[in-house]
Parts: sequence; structure tokens; C-alpha cells
Amino acid sequence: MTAFWILIGVAAAVAVVDWWAVARDDRRVEYAAKPGVLVALTLAAVVLPAGHTDLVDRRWWFVAALVCSLAGDVLLMLPRDLFVPGLSAFLAGHLLYIVGLLQPPSPAGSPPFAFSTTGLAVAAVVVVAAAAAPAFWIFRSLVRDGHRDLVVPVAVYLVAIGTMAVLAANVGVPAAMAGAALFVVSDTVLALNRFVRPLPHGDVAVHVTYHLAQGLLVLSLLS
Repeated sequence: MTAFWILIGVAAAVAVVDWWAVARDDRRVEYAAKPGVLVALTLAAVVLPAGHTDLVDRRWWFVAALVCSLAGDVLLMLPRDLFVPGLSAFLAGHLLYIVGLLQPPSPAGSPPFAFSTTGLAVAAVVVVAAAAAPAFWIFRSLVRDGHRDLVVPVAVYLVAIGTMAVLAANVGVPAAMAGAALFVVSDTVLALNRFVRPLPHGDVAVHVTYHLAQGLLVLSLLS
């Protein structure tokens, strides 16, 4: 577990550096720090000893999702319009998270696996209600500003991340629920900031919530 916690600490430290760089608009530091956070978190998930998680199958799906997120980070921060490839990488990541969340713990595991029809329905209503207004503004702006080609990709992405959030709310692991919720917040702020109007400190908010989300999803693997 020592290596795991060292890597979590490294990820946290590099994340703070990234937030500072984004606040100062220091692209050179951001280009190193932003992917550095995901590299550390991915390695932390890889080195997590099997004896300290009852979610061994879920862990490897999460590792694959983190790798896709790392690819998305690199694509979105490059000084070129690679929004669609970046969106595709994160979409793949969310689909992998979804499969991971569907993996139950081992029979002797301690984390509960609490999927229920009522729980799924309640979580779905909450997610849809929270996302309805931002989604309306985002799609209206896409159409208004001549980005109709992005409507379908963005819609598919919203369904994927919403599904991940609903599933995460029902696996009985608070860190997974909080991580998925913060992921939704991060992507919502990013889309509003990019397509609707620039938000005060919007870029910093996106990075902070995104790194906390990924970190919590990794920590949710602990038993």
C-alpha cells in the first residue's frame, strides 16, 4: 500500500501545481502537470494490492478508463481544435467506467453492491433534473453558433456520463458516487465555459473538479 499512497500523494501535489498553472495561464507548466496527474492516478490504481480491494475486476476497467482520460487530457489541451477526438477519448473512458461499475465485488467483499430499481430511478431523476437546464443552454448555443455537427456527439456523451453517474450512485461506495458527481460538474462547467459563455475562473473550476473526480474514483477501489 505504500506505493499506492505515495502515488496518490504525487497526484494530489501535481494537481495543485496544475491548478496554479491554469490560474496563471501558464501553459508550459499545465502541459506537464495536467497529464501528470492522470499518470500518477493510473499507476496508483495499477499498484493497488489485490488484498486491499474487493473490486479487482472493476479496478482494471477503471485503469483502462484512466488511460482514455489521459488521452483526452492531451488532446484537449493541445493548441489545436481537437475537441471531437478529445470528446471521443473521454466517451470511451466513461463507457469503460460504466462497465467497471457493473462489476460486483468478490463474494467475500465488504463494499455493498446496491443496485435497485428504486435507487436507479431516483438517481436517474436527480441526474436528469440537474442536467436539464445546462444541457438546454449548451444545445441552444451549439445550434445558434453553427455547431450543429456537435449536437449528436455531445448528446451521446451526456447520456454516457449521466449513465455513469446513475450507476455510481448505486454501487454503495460513497467515493464512487462523489467522484462521478464531480465528473458531471466538471464536464458541465467545461461545456458552459466553451459553448455558452466564459465563466469566472471556469478553467480552474473544471480542472479542480475533474482531478477530484478522478481521484475519488480511484479511491473508491479501496476496501
